[in-house]
This record gives sequence, structure tokens and C-alpha cells, in this order.
Amino acid sequence: MKKDPFQPCNDEARAQAQGLLRDARTAALGVVLPETGAPHVSRIALAPGPDGRPLSLISDLSLHSRPLRENPRCALLVGEPPARGDAMAFARLSLAARAAFLDEDEKAALRAPYLTAHPKARLYFDFADMRLVRFRLEGAALNGGFGRAFRLSADDLVPHARGASSPS
Repeated sequence: MKKDPFQPCNDEARAQAQGLLRDARTAALGVVLPETGAPHVSRIALAPGPDGRPLSLISDLSLHSRPLRENPRCALLVGEPPARGDAMAFARLSLAARAAFLDEDEKAALRAPYLTAHPKARLYFDFADMRLVRFRLEGAALNGGFGRAFRLSADDLVPHARGASSPS
């Protein structure tokens, strides 16, 4: 029988995952292209929302916009390798999520927090093709460095949610 490579989740793993998510300015976004069924990965800007869920500003013209509308299930990868050292030894967080395109009122309400994280987005935030997307996190796998792998629940990813129900 194969040994499970994941360790039981603990407070240190939760704090590391929450820190990676809070500090992430970009993420790799994985979707499935409906026309071919092939996976597709894009780099997107990411900002923490006031409720702890990540936000991204996505153009209707992007290759990942239509797939997210047709199937909101997606994956995000956050964590940047250091400039030096072993690229495989850095901490990273792979997130299972569902994307929700926000309406114009919600977009306006989240303008300030998004632009605080990405001030240059002020140039295009209000373009007609730009949509604000909120990611509802469903769970994650944390690679906290060599030999440190953890599975996390949605509750583990949001500091105030621990012990409460997941934000939807």
C-alpha cells in the first residue's frame, strides 16, 4: 500500500497557505477549453478581497474568459520561486476554486481593494470588456517545501473562517 504523501493539516501549514494567498499578486489560472477539452493555463493578476477570497480583473477578450463562464471550476497556483536556489524547494499553493463574474455594482464596491493591490489597473479597470471575478476557494494542496505537503479545506484558507462554515 502506498503511503499518503500528505501530512495532517496543522496551524503552521494553515498560516503558510494563508500567507501565500494573501501575498499573491499573480496566479497561474487553469481552465478547460470547451471547444477542444484541452487544459489551458494563463497568468492572471490576483488581489485579496475584503472577505479573504481572491479577486481578478479579467477581459472578455482573454482566452480563459469564456471557459470560466461556461464552467466556473478552475485551479489557481500561487507562490513564486526565489531568484536563487532550488526552484522545486519553494512553497506553493494549488487551489481548487469556482469563478464568479461579479455584476457592475459588486465590481464598483470592490474597486478600492483591487486597485490598492494593483494601482496600475486604474488605467483599464473601467474598460467595457473588463470583468471582476471572485474565486470561491474549495480546497488546496500546499507544498510547503521539500517533504512538507498538506491538504487544506476551504476553511483552512481564510483566517477568520476556521471553525466556521466556508464563505460562499
